[in-house]
Amino acid sequence: MGDLFNKVKSFFIGADQIPWCDSDIVAGCEREVAQTEKGSSQEKNECIMRLSWALVHSRRPDDVRRGIAMLEALLSDTDSSPEQMREKGYLLAVGYFRSGDYPRSKHMVERCLEVQPDWRQALNLEKAIEDRITRDGVIGIGIAATAAAVLAGGLATALARRS
Repeated sequence: MGDLFNKVKSFFIGADQIPWCDSDIVAGCEREVAQTEKGSSQEKNECIMRLSWALVHSRRPDDVRRGIAMLEALLSDTDSSPEQMREKGYLLAVGYFRSGDYPRSKHMVERCLEVQPDWRQALNLEKAIEDRITRDGVIGIGIAATAAAVLAGGLATALARRS
């Protein structure tokens, strides 16, 4: 019985295995990027990637949007290796997922899986996206059915009062 309750609970809250990041980590990454302004470009790029990771894993929607913007700009860098592009694409997929843009998230994760089909993180994210799309669809159908039932009940009541 408890297992059934947990499954129903996780269905409605949409639990996923993607880690969250708090604002202290984001602030630390921002300081790290600022400190590397005079450092090597490789060191700065690594700090920017850590910051973008922290931003898309943040609980704050503004941070997630900032992370998406950073990653979209980084993705246009044509000098990146396929592995770097895969990593940026995955983080972008996480950002889209966290912002509720599931179709774009699914597209990005599929691009990552083209580079490395057995990448466990991307496969887990793909499943989380599919679960969320299914859950949102089921909830949407439930809301629509409830609205239809309320409308039908209201019409039936109005017709009954007329008679």
